[in-house]
Amino acid sequence: MRRIFLFTILLTATGMLYAQGDLLSLVDKKDEKKKEYITNAFKSTRVINGHSMEFIGKGVMDVRILHRFGPVNSGSVNLFGLDQANMRFGFDYGVLKSLTVGFGRSNVGKEWDGFIKFRPIWQAEGGTWPWPVSIVMITGATISSVPWADINRKNFYTSRMAYYNEIIIGRKFSERFSLQVAPLFVHRNLVALATDHNNIYAVGIGARYKISRRTAFVVDYHYIASGLDKTVYKDPLSVGFDIETGGHVFQLHFSNATGMNEKSFITTTTNQWGKGEIRFGFNLSRVFTVSKPQQ
Repeated sequence: MRRIFLFTILLTATGMLYAQGDLLSLVDKKDEKKKEYITNAFKSTRVINGHSMEFIGKGVMDVRILHRFGPVNSGSVNLFGLDQANMRFGFDYGVLKSLTVGFGRSNVGKEWDGFIKFRPIWQAEGGTWPWPVSIVMITGATISSVPWADINRKNFYTSRMAYYNEIIIGRKFSERFSLQVAPLFVHRNLVALATDHNNIYAVGIGARYKISRRTAFVVDYHYIASGLDKTVYKDPLSVGFDIETGGHVFQLHFSNATGMNEKSFITTTTNQWGKGEIRFGFNLSRVFTVSKPQQ
Protein backbone atom coordinates (compact mmCIF):
# COMPACT_ATOMS: atom_id res chain seq x y z
CA MET A 1 0.00 0.00 0.00
CA ARG A 2 2.81 2.39 0.92
CA ARG A 3 4.54 1.66 -2.41
CA ILE A 4 1.35 2.38 -4.34
CA PHE A 5 0.94 5.67 -2.41
CA LEU A 6 4.54 6.75 -3.12
CA PHE A 7 4.18 5.81 -6.79
CA THR A 8 0.99 7.91 -7.05
CA ILE A 9 2.76 10.93 -5.50
CA LEU A 10 5.67 10.51 -7.92
CA LEU A 11 3.34 10.43 -10.95
CA THR A 12 1.47 13.50 -9.73
CA ALA A 13 4.70 15.46 -9.15
CA THR A 14 6.01 14.49 -12.60
CA GLY A 15 2.77 15.60 -14.21
CA MET A 16 2.93 18.94 -12.40
CA LEU A 17 6.50 19.49 -13.61
CA TYR A 18 5.53 18.75 -17.20
CA ALA A 19 2.50 21.03 -16.89
CA GLN A 20 4.69 23.79 -15.47
CA GLY A 21 7.13 23.31 -18.37
CA ASP A 22 4.29 23.57 -20.88
CA LEU A 23 3.01 26.75 -19.24
CA LEU A 24 6.48 28.31 -19.26
CA SER A 25 6.90 27.44 -22.94
CA LEU A 26 3.57 29.10 -23.69
CA VAL A 27 4.66 32.19 -21.79
CA ASP A 28 7.96 32.23 -23.68
CA LYS A 29 6.16 31.91 -27.01
CA LYS A 30 3.78 34.69 -26.01
CA ASP A 31 6.67 36.96 -25.02
CA GLU A 32 8.52 36.20 -28.26
CA LYS A 33 7.65 38.84 -30.86
CA LYS A 34 5.92 37.41 -33.89
CA LYS A 35 7.72 37.90 -37.19
CA GLU A 36 6.31 40.87 -39.06
CA TYR A 37 7.16 41.76 -42.66
CA ILE A 38 7.68 45.45 -43.35
CA THR A 39 5.29 47.00 -45.87
CA ASN A 40 4.69 50.43 -47.39
CA ALA A 41 8.35 51.36 -47.68
CA PHE A 42 7.19 53.15 -50.83
CA LYS A 43 3.59 53.84 -51.83
CA SER A 44 4.16 52.51 -55.34
CA THR A 45 6.17 49.82 -57.09
CA ARG A 46 8.12 52.65 -58.75
CA VAL A 47 9.99 55.45 -56.99
CA ILE A 48 9.48 57.77 -59.98
CA ASN A 49 11.34 56.33 -62.96
CA GLY A 50 13.01 53.30 -61.40
CA HIS A 51 11.55 50.31 -59.61
CA SER A 52 11.08 50.51 -55.86
CA MET A 53 11.48 47.62 -53.42
CA GLU A 54 7.69 47.59 -52.96
CA PHE A 55 5.37 44.91 -54.43
CA ILE A 56 1.69 44.69 -55.22
CA GLY A 57 -0.29 41.87 -53.65
CA LYS A 58 -0.93 38.42 -55.07
CA GLY A 59 -3.71 38.47 -57.65
CA VAL A 60 -3.60 42.28 -57.96
CA MET A 61 -3.37 44.17 -61.26
CA ASP A 62 -1.67 47.58 -61.23
CA VAL A 63 -2.63 49.81 -64.17
CA ARG A 64 0.00 52.52 -64.57
CA ILE A 65 -0.12 55.68 -66.69
CA LEU A 66 3.05 57.79 -66.80
CA HIS A 67 2.98 61.24 -68.36
CA ARG A 68 5.96 63.49 -69.09
CA PHE A 69 5.55 66.93 -70.68
CA GLY A 70 8.05 69.04 -72.64
CA PRO A 71 10.97 71.09 -71.25
CA VAL A 72 9.96 73.82 -68.82
CA ASN A 73 12.53 76.19 -70.36
CA SER A 74 10.79 76.00 -73.76
CA GLY A 75 8.94 79.13 -72.66
CA SER A 76 5.42 80.44 -72.66
CA VAL A 77 4.99 79.77 -76.39
CA ASN A 78 4.88 76.06 -75.49
CA LEU A 79 3.11 76.75 -72.17
CA PHE A 80 6.37 75.82 -70.43
CA GLY A 81 6.30 72.35 -71.91
CA LEU A 82 2.63 71.53 -71.38
CA ASP A 83 1.96 71.69 -75.14
CA GLN A 84 4.07 68.55 -75.57
CA ALA A 85 3.46 65.16 -73.99
CA ASN A 86 5.10 61.75 -73.77
CA MET A 87 3.60 58.77 -72.01
CA ARG A 88 3.93 55.16 -71.02
CA PHE A 89 1.03 52.89 -70.11
CA GLY A 90 1.64 49.59 -68.38
CA PHE A 91 0.08 46.64 -66.60
CA ASP A 92 1.77 44.92 -63.64
CA TYR A 93 0.39 41.73 -62.11
CA GLY A 94 1.18 40.16 -58.75
CA VAL A 95 1.73 36.45 -59.38
CA LEU A 96 2.83 35.97 -55.74
CA LYS A 97 3.45 38.32 -52.84
CA SER A 98 7.10 38.51 -53.87
CA LEU A 99 6.79 37.94 -57.63
CA THR A 100 5.48 40.51 -60.11
CA VAL A 101 5.45 40.55 -63.91
CA GLY A 102 4.66 43.54 -66.07
CA PHE A 103 4.74 45.06 -69.52
CA GLY A 104 4.19 48.49 -71.03
CA ARG A 105 4.49 50.67 -74.09
CA SER A 106 6.14 54.11 -74.44
CA ASN A 107 5.80 56.55 -77.29
CA VAL A 108 9.41 57.62 -76.63
CA GLY A 109 11.34 55.38 -79.03
CA LYS A 110 8.10 53.48 -79.78
CA GLU A 111 9.26 50.87 -77.27
CA TRP A 112 7.53 47.89 -75.70
CA ASP A 113 9.01 46.73 -72.41
CA GLY A 114 8.52 43.84 -70.02
CA PHE A 115 10.02 42.73 -66.71
CA ILE A 116 10.05 40.10 -63.97
CA LYS A 117 10.52 41.29 -60.39
CA PHE A 118 11.33 38.91 -57.52
CA ARG A 119 12.00 39.46 -53.81
CA PRO A 120 14.10 36.67 -52.23
CA ILE A 121 14.58 38.59 -48.96
CA TRP A 122 11.85 40.66 -47.30
CA GLN A 123 12.64 43.07 -44.47
CA ALA A 124 11.12 41.75 -41.26
CA GLU A 125 11.16 42.24 -37.51
CA GLY A 126 10.80 39.67 -34.74
CA GLY A 127 10.71 35.92 -35.13
CA THR A 128 13.73 33.64 -35.39
CA TRP A 129 15.25 35.18 -38.51
CA PRO A 130 14.57 38.93 -38.79
CA TRP A 131 15.97 40.69 -41.87
CA PRO A 132 17.19 44.31 -41.72
CA VAL A 133 16.76 44.93 -45.48
CA SER A 134 14.76 43.81 -48.49
CA ILE A 135 16.58 42.49 -51.56
CA VAL A 136 14.81 42.58 -54.91
CA MET A 137 16.01 41.23 -58.27
CA ILE A 138 14.64 42.52 -61.58
CA THR A 139 15.28 41.51 -65.16
CA GLY A 140 13.65 43.17 -68.16
CA ALA A 141 13.81 43.76 -71.88
CA THR A 142 12.71 46.42 -74.39
CA ILE A 143 11.82 46.18 -78.09
CA SER A 144 11.71 49.21 -80.37
CA SER A 145 9.01 49.34 -83.05
CA VAL A 146 10.46 52.31 -84.95
CA PRO A 147 10.73 51.58 -88.72
CA TRP A 148 14.23 50.79 -89.95
CA ALA A 149 16.24 53.88 -90.91
CA ASP A 150 17.71 52.09 -93.94
CA ILE A 151 15.49 49.37 -95.40
CA ASN A 152 18.06 48.51 -98.09
CA ARG A 153 20.58 47.11 -95.62
CA LYS A 154 20.22 43.79 -93.82
CA ASN A 155 18.41 44.48 -90.55
CA PHE A 156 18.13 42.01 -87.68
CA TYR A 157 15.15 41.86 -85.34
CA THR A 158 17.49 41.42 -82.38
CA SER A 159 18.93 44.86 -83.14
CA ARG A 160 15.66 46.32 -81.83
CA MET A 161 16.20 44.79 -78.38
CA ALA A 162 17.86 45.87 -75.16
CA TYR A 163 18.06 44.22 -71.74
CA TYR A 164 18.59 45.26 -68.15
CA ASN A 165 19.29 43.55 -64.82
CA GLU A 166 18.98 45.21 -61.44
CA ILE A 167 19.36 44.41 -57.74
CA ILE A 168 17.63 46.61 -55.17
CA ILE A 169 18.81 46.70 -51.56
CA GLY A 170 16.43 48.77 -49.47
CA ARG A 171 15.27 49.45 -45.95
CA LYS A 172 12.34 51.17 -44.33
CA PHE A 173 14.08 52.93 -41.44
CA SER A 174 10.93 54.38 -39.89
CA GLU A 175 7.32 55.14 -40.70
CA ARG A 176 8.54 58.32 -42.39
CA PHE A 177 11.80 57.41 -44.13
CA SER A 178 12.81 54.69 -46.62
CA LEU A 179 16.00 54.37 -48.67
CA GLN A 180 17.22 51.99 -51.37
CA VAL A 181 20.32 51.49 -53.53
CA ALA A 182 20.12 49.69 -56.88
CA PRO A 183 23.10 48.63 -59.02
CA LEU A 184 21.91 48.40 -62.63
CA PHE A 185 23.24 46.93 -65.88
CA VAL A 186 21.84 47.80 -69.33
CA HIS A 187 22.83 46.07 -72.58
CA ARG A 188 21.90 47.43 -76.02
CA ASN A 189 22.22 45.04 -78.94
CA LEU A 190 22.64 47.91 -81.40
CA VAL A 191 24.22 51.34 -80.78
CA ALA A 192 24.25 54.39 -83.04
CA LEU A 193 28.03 54.78 -83.35
CA ALA A 194 30.94 52.36 -83.37
CA THR A 195 32.47 54.32 -80.49
CA ASP A 196 29.35 53.81 -78.32
CA HIS A 197 29.34 51.08 -75.70
CA ASN A 198 26.77 48.30 -75.69
CA ASN A 199 27.01 47.86 -71.92
CA ILE A 200 26.13 50.60 -69.44
CA TYR A 201 26.55 50.38 -65.66
CA ALA A 202 24.67 52.63 -63.26
CA VAL A 203 23.68 52.90 -59.60
CA GLY A 204 20.22 54.07 -58.64
CA ILE A 205 19.25 55.73 -55.37
CA GLY A 206 15.64 56.09 -54.28
CA ALA A 207 14.31 57.75 -51.14
CA ARG A 208 10.93 58.53 -49.65
CA TYR A 209 10.07 60.85 -46.77
CA LYS A 210 6.51 60.82 -45.48
CA ILE A 211 5.17 64.32 -44.93
CA SER A 212 1.62 63.51 -43.87
CA ARG A 213 -0.71 60.53 -43.77
CA ARG A 214 -1.31 60.63 -47.53
CA THR A 215 1.61 62.67 -48.89
CA ALA A 216 5.32 61.85 -49.29
CA PHE A 217 8.35 63.46 -50.91
CA VAL A 218 10.33 61.13 -53.22
CA VAL A 219 13.71 61.33 -54.96
CA ASP A 220 14.91 59.09 -57.80
CA TYR A 221 18.53 59.44 -59.00
CA HIS A 222 20.72 57.26 -61.21
CA TYR A 223 24.46 57.73 -61.43
CA ILE A 224 25.90 56.55 -64.76
CA ALA A 225 29.14 54.80 -63.78
CA SER A 226 30.40 53.76 -67.24
CA GLY A 227 29.39 53.13 -70.83
CA LEU A 228 28.20 56.62 -71.84
CA ASP A 229 29.94 59.86 -72.77
CA LYS A 230 29.20 62.07 -69.75
CA THR A 231 29.84 65.22 -71.76
CA VAL A 232 26.72 64.35 -73.76
CA TYR A 233 24.60 62.14 -71.50
CA LYS A 234 23.56 63.18 -68.01
CA ASP A 235 22.53 61.38 -64.85
CA PRO A 236 18.72 61.20 -64.64
CA LEU A 237 17.34 62.93 -61.55
CA SER A 238 13.67 63.16 -60.60
CA VAL A 239 11.94 64.66 -57.56
CA GLY A 240 8.27 64.61 -56.74
CA PHE A 241 5.37 64.05 -54.37
CA ASP A 242 3.22 60.95 -53.87
CA ILE A 243 -0.43 61.67 -53.08
CA GLU A 244 -2.50 58.69 -51.98
CA THR A 245 -6.21 59.02 -52.76
CA GLY A 246 -8.04 55.85 -51.85
CA GLY A 247 -7.49 53.14 -54.43
CA HIS A 248 -4.78 54.89 -56.40
CA VAL A 249 -1.52 56.80 -55.97
CA PHE A 250 -1.11 60.08 -57.85
CA GLN A 251 2.43 61.40 -58.23
CA LEU A 252 3.58 64.84 -59.39
CA HIS A 253 7.24 65.23 -60.32
CA PHE A 254 9.98 67.04 -62.23
CA SER A 255 12.68 65.17 -64.17
CA ASN A 256 15.46 65.78 -66.68
CA ALA A 257 14.68 62.40 -68.28
CA THR A 258 12.23 61.92 -71.12
CA GLY A 259 12.21 58.11 -71.25
CA MET A 260 10.15 56.08 -68.82
CA ASN A 261 11.69 52.60 -68.98
CA GLU A 262 15.14 51.59 -67.72
CA LYS A 263 16.83 51.38 -71.10
CA SER A 264 15.41 54.74 -72.14
CA PHE A 265 16.01 56.97 -69.12
CA ILE A 266 19.45 55.46 -68.43
CA THR A 267 20.84 55.71 -71.97
CA THR A 268 19.11 58.71 -73.57
CA THR A 269 19.01 61.48 -70.94
CA THR A 270 20.85 64.56 -72.25
CA ASN A 271 19.05 67.38 -70.41
CA GLN A 272 20.51 69.25 -67.43
CA TRP A 273 18.78 70.54 -64.34
CA GLY A 274 21.17 73.51 -64.15
CA LYS A 275 19.97 74.78 -67.54
CA GLY A 276 16.29 74.41 -66.72
CA GLU A 277 15.99 71.44 -69.06
CA ILE A 278 13.49 69.68 -66.83
CA ARG A 279 10.04 68.29 -67.53
CA PHE A 280 6.94 68.32 -65.39
CA GLY A 281 5.03 65.05 -65.26
CA PHE A 282 2.69 62.83 -63.33
CA ASN A 283 2.35 59.11 -62.68
CA LEU A 284 -0.97 57.46 -61.93
CA SER A 285 -1.25 54.01 -60.37
CA ARG A 286 -4.60 52.23 -59.92
CA VAL A 287 -4.82 48.72 -58.49
CA PHE A 288 -7.55 46.12 -59.05
CA THR A 289 -8.01 42.74 -57.38
CA VAL A 290 -8.18 40.24 -60.23
CA SER A 291 -8.22 37.03 -58.19
CA LYS A 292 -8.74 36.77 -54.46
CA PRO A 293 -6.24 34.55 -52.60
CA GLN A 294 -7.68 31.34 -51.20
CA GLN A 295 -8.36 31.36 -47.50
